[in-house]
Amino acid sequence: MSARRPSAAERAAGRRIVTAFLASAAGAVGFAVVYALNAGPQWEGVCLAVAFAGLAVGLAQWGRHLVPVGGSVEEHEGFTPPPDEQAMTAAVLTAPDSPIRRRGLLAALGLAVTALGVAVLFPLRSLLPWNRLRPAQAFSSTPWGPGVRLVDQQGRPLRPEDVPANTVVGVFPEGAVDSGDAPAFAVRLDPERFIRPPSGGHLGGLVVWSLLCTHAGCPVRLYLKGTGRLLCPCHQSSFDLLADARPVAGPAARPLPGLPFEVGPDGFLRATGDFTGPPGAGYWRRQ
Repeated sequence: MSARRPSAAERAAGRRIVTAFLASAAGAVGFAVVYALNAGPQWEGVCLAVAFAGLAVGLAQWGRHLVPVGGSVEEHEGFTPPPDEQAMTAAVLTAPDSPIRRRGLLAALGLAVTALGVAVLFPLRSLLPWNRLRPAQAFSSTPWGPGVRLVDQQGRPLRPEDVPANTVVGVFPEGAVDSGDAPAFAVRLDPERFIRPPSGGHLGGLVVWSLLCTHAGCPVRLYLKGTGRLLCPCHQSSFDLLADARPVAGPAARPLPGLPFEVGPDGFLRATGDFTGPPGAGYWRRQ
């Protein structure tokens, strides 16, 4: 039986198949890299989509253009193929133009499947015991720390006199204004009215607490002057600032964490540590 050379259409299909398998392998490798760098679930999804799409397109093209069709028809399928089918199958599998003998296609398919298998191993790292605490540890600290200056939303450092009496002023850690767990507020109260001393301390009635509600993490900015109460607009939790910001109404169960601070040598307000408790939603706990 003389060997048949692949047609131009078959060679073109072979190139498309190799390209699709290489794209699948690239997507799998990209997923592993994105997962290792923690670049975000959106990019992980894009890489997986490319990996599986490339594999699906390559296999579909292979089956449509390179797998031979034909054979004999019989009324009842037997357990043993007829001799003519066996001969045809043997000829197809052993012919020089057989799809399974095209090393480039098989190598590309093997590379794509191997890369996908390796990429699947990366998410399994999250199930290891020493990785289970990482989400909680990520919430166990904020950009606040000793020496970090208190700034406003424009990044301007604040002095004690920048906080008027009975006015809530939003404050942020210098260099991390956009940090999601760091927003706080400063307010000046009458220290003689304190029912419970603030956990973060105070300077002549000047106190700083986390701005995030301990129920669902919404910003608590509705200050009721004269009462020392702060209200969360999301679920109506109310905090008594005169009693160390403990919740007195609504679903919140924890007080607002306080921020210890001092006046630095330059006259600006500086933190002396992190919040006294985990900021935001109450289901996070420090490890």
